[in-house]
This record gives sequence, C-alpha cells and structure tokens, in this order.
Amino acid sequence: MTTSTVPKLRKAIKRQSPGLHFERELWSQGLEIVAGVDEVGRGSWAGPISVGAAVVPKDRRIYKVRDSKMLHEDEREALFDRIAGWVEAWAVGHASHWECDRYGMSEAQRIAAGRALAGLGMRPDIAIIDGNWDFVGGRTKKIVRGDAVCLSVAAASILAKVTRDRIMRRMAIRFPGYNFENNKGYNGPHHVAGLARLGPSPIHRKSWAFMDTIPEITEPRYRRPDPQGQLFD
Repeated sequence: MTTSTVPKLRKAIKRQSPGLHFERELWSQGLEIVAGVDEVGRGSWAGPISVGAAVVPKDRRIYKVRDSKMLHEDEREALFDRIAGWVEAWAVGHASHWECDRYGMSEAQRIAAGRALAGLGMRPDIAIIDGNWDFVGGRTKKIVRGDAVCLSVAAASILAKVTRDRIMRRMAIRFPGYNFENNKGYNGPHHVAGLARLGPSPIHRKSWAFMDTIPEITEPRYRRPDPQGQLFD
C-alpha cells in the first residue's frame, strides 16, 4: 500500500504539529546526534513489538508529520517514504512474539530499542523517548506524549507504525482468519472470533491472559512468573 501524495491534513489535527524545540535545546548543549524513539505493538496480542528511531536534520523540514496515532493508515503510508528520505538516519527494531513471551514486555521493548539504535549506523549522543520510563538506556530525555510534541519522536512513531503494520498485513496472508490485515494483532471482535474458531496462530503471544479465554485450544498458555497482557500502548 503506497500513496505518492500526502493527503491534505484534516482540520482536527492541522494545528497539532510537533516541533523541534526539544531537539534545538539539546543541539545547543553540544549534543549533535539526537534520536527520537517510539514503540508500537506493546498491547498487541500477536506479532512483534517494534521500536522506531529517527535522527532528523537541523536544516531541512517536512510538513504534515504528526503522532502516528492521529493519522489514518493511508496518511501514514503516504508520509513513510517522505520521512525516510528526509531524516539523517532511521531504523526500526523488533522483538518477536516469542521474545515477548520469553522475556516479558518490558525486556522485549528494550531489545527492540537496542536493535533500532544499532540499525541507525551512527551512535546517538542522546535519545528522546516517548513516555515516562527509560527503555533505551544511556543518555536519554523522556517526554510524555513526545510523539505529539517532538518532531523526531513523531517521525519515529510513523516509521515504526507503518513498518509493523506492513508486517502484520503479510502475516494476515500467512495466517488468515484473525483479521490481522485490519486489527494488526490487537484485540477486536473478528480477532476474538478467529481465536475461538482456530485457536492461537504461531505468532500469537501465548503468555498473555487472553489465552485463558480460548475454548478447546490445542496448546497451553505459556506462563511466566509476571503476568503478561495487562499493559497497552
């Protein structure tokens, strides 16, 4: 799914533009390489958790970038190539459904973040993180709702969201019946109906509490000491 022209911004989000205030503040402190970091997929029942990282340039801007959650799917897809061509560097790291089960969501998020930063091809002086906890390590700046107010985090959020959505659309072809092409692995009536009819697919997170609700499943829930599936994006 690729769109060459970015649709006109809807009035509801036109004024909610993230800026470079935080990046400029850090650049002024001598921190040259500033990476925005954001995650997607933490609350999904299936598929990977994905973390995007983006290093935006100081001297060039593009417009219509917003928090990925504010945009429709076609808007995110249309922005993807523009953002990828604009940033100095970007990468998306993933932790698989198996790693989410085996290590727990917090550690899986750290694994995905480490892979994203390693994929940049440059070592950030600091990472700006969306949210109020540090899943990156090293020198970081945490910003609640960072994807709505910080341009590099917003760019990372779109790159991560589109990349993961594309993965889940491919998974919908491999594992039909769960409506992955629309729900991207998140909870929804068609997803629940598919689980009741088919049981879990190979990419479902089998440590999560939803496994207890599936009748006549063919394999047991993977149980960890700490419960999974209680935290959402």
